[in-house]
Amino acid sequence: MNAPAAPSLNPAQLEAVHHLSGPCLVLAGAGSGKTRVITHKIARLLHSGLAPRQIAAITFTNKAAAEMRERARGLVGARGAKDLVISTFHSLGVRMLRSDGERVGLKTNFSILDSDDVLGVLRDCGGNTDNALARRWQWTISLWKNQGLDADAAEAAAADDDQRVAARVMRLYQERLAAYQSVDFDDLIGLPLALLKRDEEVRCKWQAMFGHVLVDEYQDTNAVQYELLKALVGGGPHGFGGAGSRPFTAVGDDDQSIYGWRGATVENLRRLPQDFPSLKVIPLEQNYRSTGHILRAANAVIAGNPKLFDKKLWSELGEGEPVKVIECDGEEHEAERVVARVQALRAGRTGDGAAVKFADIAVLYRANHQAKVFEQKLRAAQIPYKVSGGTSYFDRAEIKDLCAWLRLIVNNDDDPAFLRAVTTPKRGIGHQTLAALGEFAAKRKESLFEALFAPTLSAALKGKAIDALHEFGRYVNDLEYRARHTSGAEDARVYLMGWLKDIGYEQHLHDGEDSEKLASARWTNVLDFVDWIARRCGGETAAEVAGTVEESERRSVFDVAQTISIIISIAERGEDGDVVTLSTLHAAKGLEWPHVVLAGVNEGLLPFKGSDEEMSAERLQEERRLMYVGITRAQRTLAVSWLRRRKRGRETVAGMASRFITEMKLDEAVAKEDPRERLKRLRAELVARVQASEHAAAASSPAALARKATEASG
Repeated sequence: MNAPAAPSLNPAQLEAVHHLSGPCLVLAGAGSGKTRVITHKIARLLHSGLAPRQIAAITFTNKAAAEMRERARGLVGARGAKDLVISTFHSLGVRMLRSDGERVGLKTNFSILDSDDVLGVLRDCGGNTDNALARRWQWTISLWKNQGLDADAAEAAAADDDQRVAARVMRLYQERLAAYQSVDFDDLIGLPLALLKRDEEVRCKWQAMFGHVLVDEYQDTNAVQYELLKALVGGGPHGFGGAGSRPFTAVGDDDQSIYGWRGATVENLRRLPQDFPSLKVIPLEQNYRSTGHILRAANAVIAGNPKLFDKKLWSELGEGEPVKVIECDGEEHEAERVVARVQALRAGRTGDGAAVKFADIAVLYRANHQAKVFEQKLRAAQIPYKVSGGTSYFDRAEIKDLCAWLRLIVNNDDDPAFLRAVTTPKRGIGHQTLAALGEFAAKRKESLFEALFAPTLSAALKGKAIDALHEFGRYVNDLEYRARHTSGAEDARVYLMGWLKDIGYEQHLHDGEDSEKLASARWTNVLDFVDWIARRCGGETAAEVAGTVEESERRSVFDVAQTISIIISIAERGEDGDVVTLSTLHAAKGLEWPHVVLAGVNEGLLPFKGSDEEMSAERLQEERRLMYVGITRAQRTLAVSWLRRRKRGRETVAGMASRFITEMKLDEAVAKEDPRERLKRLRAELVARVQASEHAAAASSPAALARKATEASG
């Protein structure tokens, strides 16, 4: 393979790409071209003699993995990229457990529980129907797992009675997962780590498999993910890091570590040079995204945090427009000002003369509840928008129903999937029957599916109930057999539509909805899902869960069903066309827009602080990093708005501009809107409104209506 040419790389990027001899930390500031560095480094590693399958690039989302895979293919060609392991942490965990999970007690066909399934199991373990309490257990247990704690360690570390109860529930929960042959998302990291720690043969196998590991968004790793990285790169006296490790590249930015609430820790960046003394640190400081005014504001804000590593962003894109601070009376006034800004931007032009699109504009805020008033005002102004992080296609009840069936086909021991499938649609198997089956299965220490075929079941259930259960069991076994022997898109589509007809699922949807229109919409979602699976059976996807590119490989329905939980649980929504984006700051990380409004930048909102909450230094630092992330989403213009009065619960309280606005150190002469700029904006808004009014009037004129009627009849 020829050495990759890299004329587009700056000196710091080139240094990062060509450092192959040991561990490397690339401090990738916002907009500094980190994905370009990772893909060029992959090309450099291939040129150095590593086979594609020896290179693992680990990201945090399917979207990021797909983008990296596409860029790598553009750089090294389809053949070179085919066997690269480009995957999320969780997908890599699935790959390891499918391969070697039996050594930690898992069957190959284990199930992956989604959030709702976990909630149900926790309610059952805690003997409680309170969803809010179960959700608190879920968050607490997830945080413990991300810190590497098991039930014993969690109970020892419990700070109060509530946490001690959560630790006891955690113990029962883990026992239930083992019985169900199921794992949750946190287990997809914790169990592979346990596997590598306990089993030297498996550890050596996976360490030998990868000649170089690259980790993107390293600042978002939690304690367990860091230990997994150390275990994969090997070295040291116990095979876990140190001077003798294989080369690896971590790409991250301590200034963008904003996920502490879910276990991510900036401490992992601090530990790297301690655990790997030969670590090479390379900062990427040239920003290719934002103008000078925006970057100076970002640098000034983040300067308030203690620094792990020195880094200061700069740009060659020119000064651009000054950052605007907009003072608003309250939430409604702020939303009206945002609508006016959108209209003014749309009435203007970009530097190259192109029109500003709705998709060029984003409104970012600290908390989900802030979106409502923006939605109302945007709808009233007939401005199209999307709310990032809205209800996922895969969260719809009808899709969850079908996924439960597929999970049960893959893993008969998946009790949560069994309970959903056996009752959806209803088939004369009621709660009493299922309760009796559950007691019978518990005594025998079997799954519900296994228990329904036990010869002694007649002692616990009447004949009619047993007949119904046996019929269901036989049908699931038949589905499984046919799923294993059905591959290719068209055959898969026939199989899936036959299954839906057998169980009467379309009628089930119509029976459950008062509105024919709503039932039809849900059935359309089901048909889309069938097509989604069929295309994967036909090999039409380039985003295979294990991280390889397999565009032409036909797969069975069973193979696709095995990967479905991990795919849908971290699937991102597709593009939504030309619409304004409303998003929380957390959801906006990794994205960028030409024009950004940071809304509700008030004390108590950003930084966020509850009425009775103490603001620790660590929390304040993370909130400051969140502000920095928000500022650096903007490419050409940035406006920051705050409220003189804001709602807190049912009360309206006096508002105070966030300390972060002061920390931006904007020139007071341009911090607030210049009167001339205000007049210019108001004129642009007026022109936009007049044009919209004229367009609407023209469209509804008698001549226009007559013309439309003539066209329709013709």
